[in-house]
Amino acid sequence: MADGAIRERRAVRARRRRWTQAAVLLCVLALLPATWLRLSTDDRVTRGVAAAPEAPVGVVFGAGLWDGEPSPYLAHRLDAAVDLYRAGKVRALLVTGDNSRRDYDEPGAMRTYLTGRGIPASRIVADHAGFDTWDSCTRAARLFGVHRALLVSQDYHVRRAAALCRAAGIDAWGVPVRERRDATWYAGGLRELPGAVKAAYEAALRPDPHFLGPREPGVRRALSEARRDASREARRDASRVR
Repeated sequence: MADGAIRERRAVRARRRRWTQAAVLLCVLALLPATWLRLSTDDRVTRGVAAAPEAPVGVVFGAGLWDGEPSPYLAHRLDAAVDLYRAGKVRALLVTGDNSRRDYDEPGAMRTYLTGRGIPASRIVADHAGFDTWDSCTRAARLFGVHRALLVSQDYHVRRAAALCRAAGIDAWGVPVRERRDATWYAGGLRELPGAVKAAYEAALRPDPHFLGPREPGVRRALSEARRDASREARRDASRVR
């Protein structure tokens, strides 16, 4: 009887050890994609608008609407994009988000917000099928012809955006938007754990977006107008000097 009890206790301990080892292994595997994101983007996330390099295009990712208006987090992204444009860091802005329903138009609300703060409408291009980060990145590259860009998003998300846009073929830098560490921020950070797993899959397999569609000339036109404006300004400056 004593030997049987000893064997049973040993079996219980062995099962607990196996479960513990399995749990540790699962945790390690779950954290691998997040570790990959951090290591692969360490040199591609700036310290903010002032430290960002120049790029032709700034890409602003959707973050939800409240009663048809940009949510506070989305408004903060758009404010950072305004700062980038005014500082001459970018010459055009691509706003990308969800417009899968007539009564929900993220890119339209983003455009209205930006024009209300002085950004010329001709420098704003809308992607109405940016249903998730990968869709926004691959559509920016494949449809809108974006090759080099600054990416604007909250600090917990911008690394994933940078990794995915680089996987899509864009020479990209993340411009993080700092937020107060509240419940919303922590919830967003937690969502990045499964988001990192999804990003690893997308970066490896590079699937088509939910909606591919034809090529879009909007970014090319916006940049052409920016060059024309810069040329006119240079001629005016030269005439003043003479």
